Amino acid sequence: MRRSLLKISLLMLVAAGFVLSMVPSAEAQGTKIGFVRDEQIKLEYKAWQKAQEDWELEAKAWEEEAITKQEELDDLLEEYERQKLILSEEKKREKEASINAKREALDAFTRQVYGPAGTAERKQATLIQPLLEQISKAIEDVAVENDYDVIFTLQSGLGYIKPTYDVTELVLKKLEEIE
Repeated sequence: MRRSLLKISLLMLVAAGFVLSMVPSAEAQGTKIGFVRDEQIKLEYKAWQKAQEDWELEAKAWEEEAITKQEELDDLLEEYERQKLILSEEKKREKEASINAKREALDAFTRQVYGPAGTAERKQATLIQPLLEQISKAIEDVAVENDYDVIFTLQSGLGYIKPTYDVTELVLKKLEEIE
């Protein structure tokens, strides 16, 4: 996730540089640029801290459940190893089936919680997405209220660029000319 946020941040910086390079130099000198330190927001924004605490509580519960399941599997394996010499073939197959069922349950739990679109990913999205939207709105409000042309963040890829710097239509027009 950090890698994609870094890519987004770099793209925003490149976009800001591109936009600013399109502005005549007299106007560029008056360009007001700011930045936001993501880590400070995370440390001082109370809602972010609360979300982090909620996340850690959930993560601890998942970890404890995974540990319990792993210990149950280890106990079954240990018991099987101790008894396998004296067990009948039928009892061995029963124990092996039980071990395989425990192993599959642990694997299923791990995939359900930590796999793609798993419980952990969905929980993180429900905790973080509203906060990212609030932070983005706050950045935009600060930009508009204080007449910033560009505000970027150092890590998250959030930010603001004054709509007058939007050159999308020019690029589309140029693309049509190229075709």
